[in-house]
Amino acid sequence: MALYNISVLLVEVDPHFSKLANDFLIKQGAKVTQAQDGYSGIEAFKKGVFDIVIADLSLATSGGLDLLHDMSMLDPSVPSIVLSGNNVMTDVIEALRLGASDYLLKPIDDFYTLEHAIQQCLAGQEGSEVPAELVDELAYQEFQSHIEMVEQNVSEVRILQQQLFPSAETNYPSADVFYSLFKHQDVSSYLIDSTLVGDQHLLMYMAHFHPEDDGSAFASVLLRSLVNQKLKSFRVGKSQAIIEPFSMLSYLNDRLIKSGIDVLVDMIYVTVDLRNFRTAIAQAGQGLRCYLRNNEGLMPLALSDTMQLGVHNWGKSSTQYRTLNRGEYLCISTSAPEHKPLLLQNQFVGLVQNETVPAGGYIELRV
Repeated sequence: MALYNISVLLVEVDPHFSKLANDFLIKQGAKVTQAQDGYSGIEAFKKGVFDIVIADLSLATSGGLDLLHDMSMLDPSVPSIVLSGNNVMTDVIEALRLGASDYLLKPIDDFYTLEHAIQQCLAGQEGSEVPAELVDELAYQEFQSHIEMVEQNVSEVRILQQQLFPSAETNYPSADVFYSLFKHQDVSSYLIDSTLVGDQHLLMYMAHFHPEDDGSAFASVLLRSLVNQKLKSFRVGKSQAIIEPFSMLSYLNDRLIKSGIDVLVDMIYVTVDLRNFRTAIAQAGQGLRCYLRNNEGLMPLALSDTMQLGVHNWGKSSTQYRTLNRGEYLCISTSAPEHKPLLLQNQFVGLVQNETVPAGGYIELRV
């Protein structure tokens, strides 16, 4: 039995799905505790000791996101898998930011998918007995299922990618992030992201996928998921890679290769220590540019050139460090000359379809 003696907290609002999942997990050897809403879920979490939590995001009373937040306050080391039946990717992304290890979209036609997800989550935990080879095999199986989804229902994947992007302006306690991305088709071949890492650091990156086709939508979801995994590892004290640009690019390159996805990625990855505004910057590929912006305009930063992510002989990049002075902003932009004037005019519109402007755009960090 593949889940022998694994203690599972199953928090599920749908009684029919809950019974099916419970019966399957018990058959596979797990010990299951059930809850039907967020309140009873958190009470069970307080009283029991669990190896993993499986939670529906559409819980009644205290919702799924509230449940994850409360559990992370009590014990952030317990991995969790969220179930989403409404295809609202923004909720899924927020759940991953709160520490969820993985997500599955309902309905689940094959419960072995759930078993595989549990094994992957537990494989990353200290003392896990799941072999690393099995982890790679499960990751490959999950990738294949996503590829099938891309091929069979591209429109849904496009919607998922659209929901990855925040509003044009994001305000953090000690910093603000603004961006514009222009696309000519339903799918953007560019991705931006920023988030707080603990209470002392902020990360920001921009990525460009090649080839520029529908596969960029899945590549966006995959890349965001990989970053979220390292964010989770940081929160439970297992890895500092998320705040080390060189380490993150190395990790992302390795995972992209192992996933089997046929994509190359230009990327600039930045972290900021919010205590002293010291930035660490690393680059993969040559398709993006990093600038310091002040009242005199844009000053390009000379970053070491490396190959794009997604190649076996990737040339490892160095990390450049720079402290932002008052009135200086850090920007990442494509090399299209039409984008710089828009950036300097503070034209921040988020993700928009606009064929009069070259595809791509820019993101700016202000501290």
